[in-house]
Amino acid sequence: MKNTNVEIRNADRREGLVDWVTLNRPNDLNSLNQTLVDELLDYFQQRYFDRETRIVVLRGAGRCFSAGLDLKESGRRRNAGEALQSGPAAGLHSQRRISEIVMRMRRAPQPIISLVHGPACGGGFALALASDIRIAGESARMNAAFIRIGLSACDIGVSYFLPRLVGTSVASELMLTGRFINAERALRTGLVSEVVPDAKLADAARPYIEEMLTTSPLGLRLTKECLNMSTDAPSLEAAVAMEDRNQILCSQTNDVREGMLAFLEKRKPVYTNS
Repeated sequence: MKNTNVEIRNADRREGLVDWVTLNRPNDLNSLNQTLVDELLDYFQQRYFDRETRIVVLRGAGRCFSAGLDLKESGRRRNAGEALQSGPAAGLHSQRRISEIVMRMRRAPQPIISLVHGPACGGGFALALASDIRIAGESARMNAAFIRIGLSACDIGVSYFLPRLVGTSVASELMLTGRFINAERALRTGLVSEVVPDAKLADAARPYIEEMLTTSPLGLRLTKECLNMSTDAPSLEAAVAMEDRNQILCSQTNDVREGMLAFLEKRKPVYTNS
């Protein structure tokens, strides 16, 4: 399946279980124009009830992950006097369309692995932060670029995700200055799971994929859901209640019996998502 700005292919090894999603505007540094925003909204919306796709890998074509909002397109549309730029109500509508992408990424039950190389700025940084796992290429450079163009650094979920990943102190530093964080520092702060040569990013994702594919489909999805809920849980009791519910749901499936039997027989489980 190919779109204008987003290329989506299934993993060669196991058809239909893993989507490799490529931001495909390399000549424009994979910046977020209106078409790319629409396609990302559509793609992640479709994942909500998708029981076939188990994992999503997100990456950028060419020499970077994503440079963020396409300011050239925004400038052209503003000069053309489009209604989108005509006032607060229209502006908020446009803003909500972009921020809805990360909302749909978090609602998607599939774990999302971002492979970040080169610049990941502004909206591109937000896409990486909204993922579940981030692997950085050695060239990766990320920043909350919004504050450098007269806006607030709090945009597209960055003020929510970043302090939860690296702590308030480092998040404050990055957001109040707009400075870049390179791959090695991102690793030290826990922003990314590992750093590899850019050419090895896809290979680095495969062990994560293989390990997640040894889990039951329901168990994997409920784990992402519970992690989301527990991040903002008001109490230990609330988090444990969600955990208890997940375990009881999983324990009623055929897959849990297969998982236990495979463990005892020292073989890979064969799950049926039932």
